[in-house]
Amino acid sequence: MNSIYEFLKNLNDEKNLKKCQLLVVNDDRQAQIASDIVSFLGFKAFTLADFRANFGDDLLSFSTELQDITKALNDFYSYKKENKILISPIRTISFAMPKQSCFDSFEISFADSLNIEELKNKLYNWGYYFVDIVTSESEVSIRGDIIDICPLGSEVGYRISLFDDEVESIRKFDIEDQKSFKEEIESFKITPAFLALSQEKLEEINEEIEKVESDAFIKDIHSLGFWYLDELGEYLPSKLNSYITQEALEELDEVYVFEDKRINKDKFLTLPQIYRAKNYQEVAPANLKEFLTFHEDKKVTIISSSEAKVKAFDLDLSNKDINYVFDSFIINLVGNNEVIISLNKEIKKRRKKRIKLVLDELQNGDFVVHEKHGIGQYQGIEPVVVMGAKRDFVVITYAGDDKLLLPVENIDLIDRYVADGSSYAVVDKLGKGSFAKLKEKVKDKLFAIANDIIKIAAARELVNGIKINTQKKILEDFALSSGFTYTKDQKRSIKEIFEDLSSGRVMDRLLSGDVGFGKTEVAMNAILAVVLDGFQALFVCPTTLLASQHYYSMKKRFDAFGIKMAKLDSKTSTKEKNRIKKDLQEGTLQLVVGTHSIIGVKTKNLALVIIDEEHKFGVKQKEKLKELREDVHIFSMSATPIPRTLNLALSKLKGMSSLLTPPSERLGVRTYVKEYSDKLIKEIVLREKRRGGQLFYVHNNIASIEAKKADILELLPNIKVEIIHSKIKPADAEKIIDKFENKEFDILLATSIVESGLHLPNANSIIIDGADRFGIADLHQLRGRVGRSDKEGFCYYVVEDKKKITNDAIKRLVALESNSYLGSGTALAHQDLEIRGGGNIIGEAQSGHIKQIGYGLYLKMLEDALSTLSGETKEKSKTVDIKLAISAYISSDYIHEDRVRLELYRRLSKCQSKDEVYVIEEEMEDRFSKPDTPTKQFLDLIIIKILAIAKAIKTVSSYEMNITFVKADDTKETIKSPSKDDDDIIATTLTYLRK
Repeated sequence: MNSIYEFLKNLNDEKNLKKCQLLVVNDDRQAQIASDIVSFLGFKAFTLADFRANFGDDLLSFSTELQDITKALNDFYSYKKENKILISPIRTISFAMPKQSCFDSFEISFADSLNIEELKNKLYNWGYYFVDIVTSESEVSIRGDIIDICPLGSEVGYRISLFDDEVESIRKFDIEDQKSFKEEIESFKITPAFLALSQEKLEEINEEIEKVESDAFIKDIHSLGFWYLDELGEYLPSKLNSYITQEALEELDEVYVFEDKRINKDKFLTLPQIYRAKNYQEVAPANLKEFLTFHEDKKVTIISSSEAKVKAFDLDLSNKDINYVFDSFIINLVGNNEVIISLNKEIKKRRKKRIKLVLDELQNGDFVVHEKHGIGQYQGIEPVVVMGAKRDFVVITYAGDDKLLLPVENIDLIDRYVADGSSYAVVDKLGKGSFAKLKEKVKDKLFAIANDIIKIAAARELVNGIKINTQKKILEDFALSSGFTYTKDQKRSIKEIFEDLSSGRVMDRLLSGDVGFGKTEVAMNAILAVVLDGFQALFVCPTTLLASQHYYSMKKRFDAFGIKMAKLDSKTSTKEKNRIKKDLQEGTLQLVVGTHSIIGVKTKNLALVIIDEEHKFGVKQKEKLKELREDVHIFSMSATPIPRTLNLALSKLKGMSSLLTPPSERLGVRTYVKEYSDKLIKEIVLREKRRGGQLFYVHNNIASIEAKKADILELLPNIKVEIIHSKIKPADAEKIIDKFENKEFDILLATSIVESGLHLPNANSIIIDGADRFGIADLHQLRGRVGRSDKEGFCYYVVEDKKKITNDAIKRLVALESNSYLGSGTALAHQDLEIRGGGNIIGEAQSGHIKQIGYGLYLKMLEDALSTLSGETKEKSKTVDIKLAISAYISSDYIHEDRVRLELYRRLSKCQSKDEVYVIEEEMEDRFSKPDTPTKQFLDLIIIKILAIAKAIKTVSSYEMNITFVKADDTKETIKSPSKDDDDIIATTLTYLRK
């Protein structure tokens, strides 16, 4: 930092701005520091991403970095003033970069005439992805006279509405929920998503790529194009006035570890160097006011993102001796004549938002659960002509080739079938009534569980809780001593726990959040608050492995605060166990971390019990823990998210907190899709070994897992491999995991049993065999096993033969690899996880009932049971059978993509009021233009359904001009329409229902 500042300040003082156009630094962190200094000194900074690929790598998993590089270079070249500096990490700039001629931009303005075919070709040549729905930058969707596009670098999309070929309106839209903003705009700019290539040049590069030997799953411009720019590329350090820092030169050997198509190493050695600073040094003052008194004779600059921050540091804004700069820079330097101090904290790169819109990804053949008929297989949506009118029906097959045709307006009666990962659905028999009996059995079981939950909650309400003082200054110090900034979710959860602990009521709170999202840190704040008030705490985990992990991480944090703690599990010797139990009873131990060995211990003044992975404990075990002392505070933690509706039902009985944002220091997991080859497996394993790491190898077949181990050992005789799967005894499995954590072997070969609960920071590569046979939620979960430390994780989805897998499987895998379309995929994965989380919360995750009726229906029934027993009157869901002779369906001419139509059918079928339908109709008009006749009539059909249910009508049917309504009490009424035309039948029906 100090050397760059001194060098650039001298350039600035000499007014020699053109002397440095490119600044080469060692990594992205140094690039950010350099960018702050460059901007602070009045230059215009453009920063390239740290591109850590090796020549020939499949670049889909580097798409974010490539997009950032494209955007930065485009901005650099289009900025016409001289005071600009391009900043690059050495790994990035050691490759040829695209020339200035590869960049361009164009505007689309109100009233422009657009040639759609020309626009399509241009966007394709410029590297844009054509998709059904635009959910991230570099994507475009053309639907008739509506064009959606999200240009590279934009956080919002732009929706163009055409009248014939003329731009009638342009509005921004939110890529999370697809809704456009009200205000129209005049114009917007489109820059290349990759490069501004001509059709001929693109074809030339694609031909070159086709000849290349590569293990890229799909060989195209996006996966390999950057490597084959040839005459379109140039070595920027030779082209621009370039300087290199000494730290970057020291990084050279690291950069050239791999044989690579990079700039000759010697070329960097000939670049002018930025030597270590003579007149400046970096500082980190502990006491700012005191520090400033030592430098009163110097020019003082304070950088702050806001005036409020200045006041928080007790500095005087009116002090003329201090130059205040309000910006986000982080520069802390002291020189011979000046001092620069920043009050800002480092902010990590923003993460991509999770898409709110869940697209229905039901595939033909997927299992679904119908509320009345049970488990069947979804076979798609088919148009059927009934009484001369066309309607869409969902086709579901049951045992014995029986078929159920479900009208799309009632699609809310089915749900995707989700059970635990190892369950395979068994289809039911239509019309046997066996599913109804099964549901009754499950209902009884659920009422018993719900009853227990409510009884315990009610009993605890009557007890006075231990009141804990949570206002101590030392608790703030503890948060600061963590070495990282808490996420907003962590801060909120700690606040909620502290409110519970200090309220005088007994706390019963559940915290849900993915592994690695900082649940333990939240729990430690609660432990410290309790211990500082003179009480004891117990921390219970389901396995000895987790107990060990938690014990050592807590000991590290708590030693400085003088907390006496111990670990109690099946590995603890009898002598040690007796000592721990005695110390707990006498009160000399303040915290014990352990497994269910803790259940039944006697304590002197226990105030808090924390249950980790609480879904792994049975209801009875949890109740025994609560019996340790009736006024004890209970804090449970779960690694699966809880569905919103169940969250609401349970929140009346217990406190609910959730961690949804990952810690800022977590790196993303680099993902690749590959076809199996021995060479590939060897390379992956050796690459991870070179950096001192271990691997998971997921092979989801117990019968052939030993043969897979033999294959790996034949390939890599010096590698140590251990196997784990569900048929191995829990005690043995725990020993294997322990050995893995202690780095006694290299590869943990496992079934999908490793999907959740393991936190092994040294295992940072995962190979998933037969990835095409996993659902997107499972692939998403498995990928989450790696990248849990500050090391980058690598995930390899491996398929046996890419020619033999379906297009849908290819789409899903490539989507996970590039993250470009992950919006709906990740949202869908989370939806599955939420459903599972809801099942887990009851402690009945292994119940056969869930397997028989699926998690979704199980949760619905549990919510109903909780509501009923809590005294809430929840209206029973009513249905109506509509047999009107009208053509009503979302037309494929209006919306081409089946999954988008399915999603809209699902949302419309769940509407319970006319207003909800009108909101969706408005959104459809915004996204797809005015609905055509059959689509408009389907929207009317949904209104008819809602009005008929409100009037307790169970059937609405028509024959010729007669419309018949059958009420719940079986009374009938028939009215006449002016004609048998669709619009007359609809208008007459609506008039009757609105009376």
